[in-house]
Amino acid sequence: MEVEGHSKAASSPTKLHCLTDDDSPKLSVSPQRSSGRKPGGWKSMPYILGNETFERLASMGLLANFMVYLIKVYHMDQVSATTLINVWTGVTNFLPLLGAFLSDAYVGRYWTIAVASVFSLFGMASMTLTAWLPALHPPACGGGKCEGPTSFQMGFLIMSLCVVSIGSGGIRPCSIPFGVDQFDPTTDAGRKGIVSFYNWYYTTFNVVLVVTLTIVVYIQDSVSWVLGYGIPTALMFCSIVLFFMGTHVYVFIKPEGSVFTGLVQVAVAAYKKRKVELPSLETNHRTVFYDPPLEPGSVVLSKLPLTDQFRFLNKAAVVMEKELNPDGKRTNKWNLSTIQQVEEFKCLIRVAPIWVTGILSLTPIIQQATFSISQALLMDRRIGPNFHIPPASIIVISFFTITLFVPIYDRFLVPFLRKFTNHQNGITQLQRMAVGIIFAVLSMVIAGLIEMARRNRANAGGSSMSVFWLTPQFFLMGLCEAFNIIGQIEFFNKEFPEHMRTMGNALSSCSIALSSYVSTALILIVHGTTGGGSDDGRTDWLADDLNKGRLDYFYYIVAATAFFNFFLFLYCAKNYRYKGKESASELHFELASSEKKLEV
Repeated sequence: MEVEGHSKAASSPTKLHCLTDDDSPKLSVSPQRSSGRKPGGWKSMPYILGNETFERLASMGLLANFMVYLIKVYHMDQVSATTLINVWTGVTNFLPLLGAFLSDAYVGRYWTIAVASVFSLFGMASMTLTAWLPALHPPACGGGKCEGPTSFQMGFLIMSLCVVSIGSGGIRPCSIPFGVDQFDPTTDAGRKGIVSFYNWYYTTFNVVLVVTLTIVVYIQDSVSWVLGYGIPTALMFCSIVLFFMGTHVYVFIKPEGSVFTGLVQVAVAAYKKRKVELPSLETNHRTVFYDPPLEPGSVVLSKLPLTDQFRFLNKAAVVMEKELNPDGKRTNKWNLSTIQQVEEFKCLIRVAPIWVTGILSLTPIIQQATFSISQALLMDRRIGPNFHIPPASIIVISFFTITLFVPIYDRFLVPFLRKFTNHQNGITQLQRMAVGIIFAVLSMVIAGLIEMARRNRANAGGSSMSVFWLTPQFFLMGLCEAFNIIGQIEFFNKEFPEHMRTMGNALSSCSIALSSYVSTALILIVHGTTGGGSDDGRTDWLADDLNKGRLDYFYYIVAATAFFNFFLFLYCAKNYRYKGKESASELHFELASSEKKLEV
């Protein structure tokens, strides 16, 4: 049944749908641009990609070798340094959520990127000062004694990191959407331009990683920390100039309110109507739900059908007396939600368990980005008679693995697997994520075995092991990222409506943030329970001198945590209901044998 609402504008009536309606997706026109200009397309790309590339170069140039900087310049012990890095990484990956909210609801993407870029510049300049001015860092070690940082020095360092985080929180969630805004998705050329933009975006991202982990890290480690931080700062200044130079060719999308507000409105409306009884889908009933048509210029690209999962939320869309004006508009958005808002809230609830398991999946990656650098400091890093690999550069193995493996996966593995699974992607996103977790477990086990061999050789007085013995664990971790992280990104983009994909990207950042905090908690627990700070003779697994600690045991704990998370993920994947599915029984278990037909 469909009841037409009264409307002053007959051309756009408000529709009130029953639960039994067959709501097929309906496409809207593209969002209107506040500048009134036609999309500039590739004319604006050098400015947008240049700004994003330099921002990444600045922030990654800081993080890549930051562990070494804290140990060598600030004379921090490795547990304190790792804790600071993890906390800062968490804050940096939480702030894009706030940046996305402010951009969508109030400021707009252009001004968010502009202001955030200035914050990044000041943050990087402050970090350069910590290396340049003697008053902002501890004096060099002398007589076998190293003086730690003062409260003022640590305060200035943390302040600098916070300013950098604010900048990243504004640029990262807006750069991709702002780039997409420059193309017209209603034309073939515009759609092709968007695809090419994504390719160029991730290509420049990988180039930045390689440059950061090789050239920038080498300058910091072997030439000068001042120059190593000064170069990214100068590039950040260039990126701001480049970004503002493109203002005359940009198009701008007006902020239309954040999706978060609509989600809260659903929760409030459902609670207010908690005593309303709903019939089942199969029951012939007269209950009416509020389902207005898409308005011209709406950011919503497709409408979602009402489902029977999480039925209690459907109450938010039930039309009650005096909740509609004569023109069919709502009298109060906090009392009545649209079907679209209700289903968007359900999308968020559905992915929540998968998202939680993703937090634990990233924990091994976070750990290897810190303690592995400490291992590299104690290993033979020579290539030839005169060149030493910077410790942080060893991480580049993971990114080379991703860069080489992803094309092989797309061109060869996917067609091969498709023959057995009949799935267009070879395997589903959830299967891909599960494979990534397995590689994470293997990587941490291998890391523990290599650390045990390194420690035994060092304590026996033998020569240092080559740093390239760390290659297997970084290779496996690269495969973990290629499967798990890319699988997560694809999964969120598929399961969220088009206009909520910014939220999906924000959730990915939040996963990294929370995994950083989980890593910090794990480090502090192990450090505290194995003798850290005590004089009872216990062996501190995470001792400053790795040769006296048992880092291998810690790696095994991380591996065990990842192994437990694998089975937790299997349970969540088995019970996951894809967007648009009416019941969980319609789904095959995500990790079922390839002989069974898999749902698309």
